[in-house]
Amino acid sequence: MSRYDTALKYFNEQKELTDVRVKSGIELYRKGDVKITVKDKDGNPVKGAKVFVSLKNHEFRFGANVFMLDEFECEEKNKAYREDFAKLFNIATIPFYWSDLEPERGKPRYAKDSPKIYRRPATDLCVEYCLENGIEPKCHCLNYDNFTPDWAKGVTVDEQKRMLTERFRSLSEKYADIIPTWEVTNETLQGFNAPRTKFYFQDDFVDWSFRMADKFFPNNRLIINDYYIWEVGQFMNSRSAYYMQIEKLMRDGITHLDSIGMQYHSFFPLDKEPDLAKTRYNPKHLYNVLDRYAMLGKKLQITEMTIPAYSANTEDEDIQAELLCNFYKVCFSHPAMEAIIYWNLVDGYAAFAPQGDMTSGENIYHGGLVRFDMTKKAGYHALYNLIHKEWHTELETGTDDGGMAGFRGFYGDYEIKVIADGKEYTEAVLVSEKKNNSFTITL
Repeated sequence: MSRYDTALKYFNEQKELTDVRVKSGIELYRKGDVKITVKDKDGNPVKGAKVFVSLKNHEFRFGANVFMLDEFECEEKNKAYREDFAKLFNIATIPFYWSDLEPERGKPRYAKDSPKIYRRPATDLCVEYCLENGIEPKCHCLNYDNFTPDWAKGVTVDEQKRMLTERFRSLSEKYADIIPTWEVTNETLQGFNAPRTKFYFQDDFVDWSFRMADKFFPNNRLIINDYYIWEVGQFMNSRSAYYMQIEKLMRDGITHLDSIGMQYHSFFPLDKEPDLAKTRYNPKHLYNVLDRYAMLGKKLQITEMTIPAYSANTEDEDIQAELLCNFYKVCFSHPAMEAIIYWNLVDGYAAFAPQGDMTSGENIYHGGLVRFDMTKKAGYHALYNLIHKEWHTELETGTDDGGMAGFRGFYGDYEIKVIADGKEYTEAVLVSEKKNNSFTITL
């Protein structure tokens, strides 16, 4: 049996039913009706005007981490990365790992000219790149115990809370007005036998982190993040560990928790794929998981995602592309989902491996969308076609006798161009699921 048959087995078997939910979900939850009224300077309706509509940026967020920004061994690769990232994505996860952002106490690596740390570009550099390219910057992460700096380990719980309070305050003062979304905690359900800080083992680790985040980031979106979600033994409906953790936070009065982050790294050996496909690549199961977590009344994000190709041969890269498309369609069609964030864009630069060594660390999965030589894989092209072609609105219409024109399109930022009586007017508007999408354009 070929890998096509095993990896894509459940998507193929359930194709008819999945297509119905995908198509109806996208139509219902990702698109809206728009009304445009065109008037002249005296307030009279303009009939027969030509109206050109073009979606410029999805309201839904598609992204990846930006850990390799200006981190490559040559400027040609740095340039290609900057271009390929901005061409595909509209959100970027920025590394705020405490140990790497502040390796020396009181000397955070904010500035663009900060000392280099591999896969940890300076935060100012990342923010500047995002803002220059219309990309939303996102923080990963405020309190991630695995990345506590050496100088903050071994201290008392009270002392670490004081140190974290100062970290939260500093980040808030510098970035709260620039970065809309902040992951507060990450991967708190694993590693109880691993070296950890004393605070990590306290009952209030997550609760305290969210209360402190609410204090310093009252107007930002706050996210919890974890990966103990998808497999048998992890997903147990309302008795899933992650589900119960979030449910408890809400019962304990944590109201400022906006989004549930769900990691989706398929980091498993190729010989395990046929068995794990029963959950990982099974649309019925995927919808069941998303439906269950949506019951908590919060938005959902795929915060970290890797689909392995396992090799650089054409067949494996094509299978990776098909799995990507199927998974993105399931998520994009779900009403609670608001973002899908891939992890590493480029092969050969993943964690726990030397650059270009495809035999170690996370490189072994060939999980990027771009090859080590910066040529685009089938997965990159497949996602580009979905996001920027299939899920795109571009049309021409015209106003009726009452000066009105209408269309149905994907939620996002639009350029509306109106031509009438030899005059041309262009306006940028936001079509959103959160508002009434009626606009008046005065020539």
